Amino acid sequence: MTLQTVTLHLPETTMRRARQSANILQRPLEDVLVNMLAATLPDLDLEEVPPEMQAELLHMTWLTDNELWTIARSTMTGKQKERLRYLADLQAQRPLTPDELETLDALRREYGRVTLRKARAYALLSLRGGKPLLAEN
Repeated sequence: MTLQTVTLHLPETTMRRARQSANILQRPLEDVLVNMLAATLPDLDLEEVPPEMQAELLHMTWLTDNELWTIARSTMTGKQKERLRYLADLQAQRPLTPDELETLDALRREYGRVTLRKARAYALLSLRGGKPLLAEN
């Protein structure tokens, strides 16, 4: 990997947060900044992300913490979860009709979308806080 030199002019609050993160993680400041930049400009394997979600996941980098927490805590509606469970159970019992299959596929896509958004939100919040959020739970 070739290294490049870049000069950044960062606000004092950003530098303070980066220094705090470096202290907490017991890592050099430069390593923290490089890793945070690499993570916030994700090395998402965009070929594995549905095309309609690529821009949305990248855009999440610029959301506020409150917006990210809203996404991190989001779920499918109760009705959607119930319908997904019902159709999955039904599929184990008999072949689904074309309409049922279409609905099941749409619900599975929505489940995947919610899951990807939540994972990205937690990753960004972890980076901003300087420590993994999910490790505490």
